[in-house]
Amino acid sequence: MKSLADLDVILASSSPRRRDLLDLIGVAHDVRAADVDETYPKGEKPEAHAERLAREKVEKIAAANRDSLVIGADTIVVAGKKVLGKPRDQADATRMLKMLSGRTHVVMTAVAASLGGRTVSTLEKVSVTFRDLRTDEIASYIDAGEPMDKAGAYGIQGYGATIVSRIDGDYFAVMGLSLVRLVELMAKLGVRYGFVR
Repeated sequence: MKSLADLDVILASSSPRRRDLLDLIGVAHDVRAADVDETYPKGEKPEAHAERLAREKVEKIAAANRDSLVIGADTIVVAGKKVLGKPRDQADATRMLKMLSGRTHVVMTAVAASLGGRTVSTLEKVSVTFRDLRTDEIASYIDAGEPMDKAGAYGIQGYGATIVSRIDGDYFAVMGLSLVRLVELMAKLGVRYGFVR
């Protein structure tokens, strides 16, 4: 097994939440966001969509960094049969939040890691329930600016914590990176996580 401390780690995402989560568990890393087409193709299952995007992000960066551990993720929100990505504008954010109000939805976060030309990935699903939201609350939340760069138009770690009434599953997956799954993937690549800073 290789020690994580002996590897350069690259996060293939510009998400501040994912950066914060790697910092939380003491994983020093560089950020090199991968630019991939996140269009949702007709007929692709949500699980396959999230995992494909996570792998594409990682593989794009790993192609030029084979000796580095490259980590990536993709998060989508599924309400009924509708897949909710990042809102296009405030009207789209309003539509999403109204759809999620008072209902349970599923957050799917795919995690991928690559080292030495080998990529592994997995998917974590979490059930999240919103309390009923008034129209003025939705407008105020959008005015605060938090929903605009997040799948499903909310972030559980910020103001969004006040609109989530229940979560069943991995909190960090809802934030955008399942840490327990990441450690499992690293082990599959022969990398040991050692609880060091």
